[in-house]
Amino acid sequence: MLDPPLPAPGDRWALFLDIDGTLLAIAPRPHDVHIDPALPLLLGRLGSACGGALALVSGRRLADIDVLFSPLRLPAAGVHGWQRRRADGALVVAGEPIEGLRRLRRGLAAWASTHPGLLFEDKGGSFALHYRLAPEHGPGLRRLARRLVAHQTQLRMIDGRKVIEVLPLGIDKGAAIAAFLAEPPFAGRLPVYAGDDATDEDGFRVVNRLGGITIRVADPELGDAASAARYAVPSVAALRRWLASVAERLRPADLENAAPAERQRSLPR
Repeated sequence: MLDPPLPAPGDRWALFLDIDGTLLAIAPRPHDVHIDPALPLLLGRLGSACGGALALVSGRRLADIDVLFSPLRLPAAGVHGWQRRRADGALVVAGEPIEGLRRLRRGLAAWASTHPGLLFEDKGGSFALHYRLAPEHGPGLRRLARRLVAHQTQLRMIDGRKVIEVLPLGIDKGAAIAAFLAEPPFAGRLPVYAGDDATDEDGFRVVNRLGGITIRVADPELGDAASAARYAVPSVAALRRWLASVAERLRPADLENAAPAERQRSLPR
């Protein structure tokens, strides 16, 4: 794949960024991830450069995202879009978890409890089974989850990076991105989405349809896996270097086009 482009003078981008495997290296367990102080600073710069049109799009819950990136409180889609915090701070939740999800949750949680190394993560609107610490259980877990989901017409399964996710149909990162793009300050901007695995493919497809830029962060375990993303970077570190360049390129263009009050808010304190 090609290296992602940088913005040209006058470009107005809306940035959408996955977290795990994209901004942060994958950890054995979700709560083991490490945030270095430079990352919140970079995201703050990007948000200012984009006039606030920066959103995190993740399988994590919003509450967990906020803990990770404190003191930042960015627009974000959590649980693949089941939760969404708009730029004005308003919270949008897709609804109560459906009954089929509750039934599968009980069965798969019980199965996980009998297989050492598996981690069951309940997210409210979805759940995940992580097998990074016990990869030998991956094939059996996938077979079981597929068999159970096949009988639930309102659910789907995503086979991610050493994780199985089960969530309702219609809840996906692409739908979350489309919702953001219908609202200020995202509306009217070129969408740019960076992600790393199967849970990001819905986002890639939506952004591609809109003529935007899609970037896959390579998974060293999978190599050049098939993806709808049109560009690629080799690592989390490479993406962050590219994002730093984006912040430098976008800032002058957005500030020149901003209203005086917005320009003043964006200036360094």
